[in-house]
Amino acid sequence: MRPELCHPLRHLRRHATLARSIRLLRSFGYEQSQPRKFYEPLARDTAQQLAAIHRDVHGTGLDKLSVLDVGGGPGYFSAAFAEHGADYIGLEPDVSEMTAAGITLDTAVRASGTALPFRDNSVDIVYSSNVAEHIARPWEMAEEMVRVARNLAVISYTVWLGPFGGHETGLWPHYIGGDFARRRYERKHGHPPKNIWGHSLFDVSAREGLSWAAECGYRTYCFPRYHPSWAWWITRIPGLRELGTSNLVIVVDKTRGVDKILDQTTTKR
Repeated sequence: MRPELCHPLRHLRRHATLARSIRLLRSFGYEQSQPRKFYEPLARDTAQQLAAIHRDVHGTGLDKLSVLDVGGGPGYFSAAFAEHGADYIGLEPDVSEMTAAGITLDTAVRASGTALPFRDNSVDIVYSSNVAEHIARPWEMAEEMVRVARNLAVISYTVWLGPFGGHETGLWPHYIGGDFARRRYERKHGHPPKNIWGHSLFDVSAREGLSWAAECGYRTYCFPRYHPSWAWWITRIPGLRELGTSNLVIVVDKTRGVDKILDQTTTKR
């Protein structure tokens, strides 16, 4: 099934404004030096975005829904989802990441994203933010997320050839190569970057995500996460979408599979 690259998601489009894009762009520079100043606005934006997506696809916000955040880190996102009435579950494999911000979560789970310790269809929404580019087998994680999700699975990841593909190593060195970007960062700062090329940072393309979405077996919607809605068309253009999409979102609607759509079509005939 071909993913719908520019679905008319009415509530989400209202959320995706140019002012919001500029506001988020300005906060990105604080990720390493003042992480709370970066992650708290991003968490609020993420919760608002997921609420808009669920309202567009299923007709309701996040109230009383369970949300599993795969790779949720130290828990910055928990308060933002609580404001929307969601039951938040944070999952993270790294103990140091879980405790980095001093946030205590009663619903924190330590586990791998490629082997989620949850039953099939047991969580309303399964979400991951900027995780896929940090693991060697991202689409195994995506399959696990779809397995566990009841309503939606939402995968959001940084595209390698986009401007932020190299993460803290800079806006251009990763275009020469991941090893070059790492070595340059070490020479400049005297220590390795947080994200090590080939170990905790990988080159995941927009094409890979769109191909996976087309083959996952469910209705999917794809759009660039940080772009204003009038620029979502960029995901339709091969090549340009690799360079111009900083982060690709794949929304998988578990309630609409290939068989369901085929059955509806057959019935109409």
